[in-house]
This record gives sequence, C-alpha cells and structure tokens, in this order.
Amino acid sequence: MEKNITDLYEDYREGRTSRRDFLKKLAMVAGSTAAAMAFLPPKKEPALITEFIKYPGATGEMRAYIARPKKGKKFPAVIVIHENRGLVPHIQDVTRRMAKEGFLALAPDALSPVGGTPEDITNVGELFKKLNSEETTKNFVAAVQYLKTHPKSNGKVGCTGFCWGGAMTNQVAVNSPDLNAAVPYYGRQPSAEDVAKIKAPIMAHYAENDAGINAGIAGFEEALKNNNKEYQIFSYPGTGHGFNNDTNTGRYNAEAAKLAWERTVAFFKEKLK
Repeated sequence: MEKNITDLYEDYREGRTSRRDFLKKLAMVAGSTAAAMAFLPPKKEPALITEFIKYPGATGEMRAYIARPKKGKKFPAVIVIHENRGLVPHIQDVTRRMAKEGFLALAPDALSPVGGTPEDITNVGELFKKLNSEETTKNFVAAVQYLKTHPKSNGKVGCTGFCWGGAMTNQVAVNSPDLNAAVPYYGRQPSAEDVAKIKAPIMAHYAENDAGINAGIAGFEEALKNNNKEYQIFSYPGTGHGFNNDTNTGRYNAEAAKLAWERTVAFFKEKLK
C-alpha cells in the first residue's frame, strides 16, 4: 500500500492528476476519505497561541477556548459555537483552524453554568436540558462584547456554529446588533419577527438531506428578503446533517466541508477586515 500511496502522491505533486482525483484514488487505497487525509503531507502552518480563558457572561464566568496566530498585533475575531455535545476536542480543533486562517478565535462552553463540558459526554444531553435558552443566548452575546474590546481584536466580530451551534449563531445575530457577520451551519432558523432584528450579513450552510432543518429555509429566506438583509444560502448535494464534522465518519463529507469552509473564511475576511 505504501508504494501505491507514494506513486499517487508523486502524480499529484507533478500535476499529472487533480487534487479531487488524487483524494478519490487515495481514499480507495487507504480505505476511507478520513484515512486518506491522514496520508497527506503536513502543511506548514502558522504558530498559534492557545489557552482556556474565562470571560464575563450573563450568568457569571464563562469558560472558553481561545486561539490566535503567534505573529501579529490585532486580528478579526470569530466566535465558534459547538454542537450539542459541548466544547469537545473537535470544536477546539475547528477553533485552531480558524486561528490558522488569521483570526482571533473563541469557542465558549455553553455548559459553563452547569459545570462545563464533561470528559465523558455520554449523558451530556441531560446537561443541555438544564440550560435556560435566553440566558444561554446572552452568554454568547457577551462573547461578542468580550471580543470587541479584546486587546488582540481589531474590533470586528463574526460568529459561526454547527448544528445546535448553528441555531445559536442565528440567535446571536438576532440579539447582538454589534455582530459583523454570521455563518450558521445547518442550524434552526429564527422566526420571521426575529429576522427583522438582524444587522449582520448572513451566510448559511445546509445539507441536502436534512429535512427537519431544511423545512425552515424557505421562510428564513423570505424573511431575509422582506427585511432587505444581506445574505447567502448554500445547500450541499449528497450531504447530511453534520457534514462538516470530520470526527463523525458516518456524516462527514470532505468535499462539501472544504467548500463550505473556504466560503466561510472568505466571507469573514471580507466582512471583518
């Protein structure tokens, strides 16, 4: 297998095959797309500064994971909101990815008021049930204010989130007039009345096969149009809910995740400069 992988990579490096075909063939040799990605040579990435911090929320101190490039004085800021599993290692990794794109990235732990995300998330759903939705939204809105005045921030703040975090991203957009851009991934949409309160430009990503979430897209788009909001909506063919999560092999779609990420980063770079 090692020789086959070496030959494939040599063809790709010399331009004899496209990246798409290279990854497709590599996945066949390696056994899966996720395994194929592990064989790719590591990219030279910018050094990061990462740490867990606390910021003042509506319910008290909020624990959060923060990452930024080591070099540079000020950066556009992005809040990263986790799925309904809490601030797990995957979301910390997504936060680092955002920082590598040149952002000051902050991932709050929504479960801070109830003890924080546990190491064993088997029963984490019970903790989410203990959260007050209004207070939870206020805790994320407080993150906007925290990043607005952070010494390493340029004062512009965006927000993105996945699944539960996608819905929360929409709520942050509704409740924070200071937010500069919002990118919800397959998140439940706000009501038409709430859409009127949104000030930030929206870029929404959806999976093609996600009936429960997608039922709200038409009404969301109509409300955005009626209220003259700036927005973009993308749907990714052949994908299901959670397609960006590369730790979930049953849902992850590498091609869609890459395209959505590229669009997200470009959108934030445009709106937060």
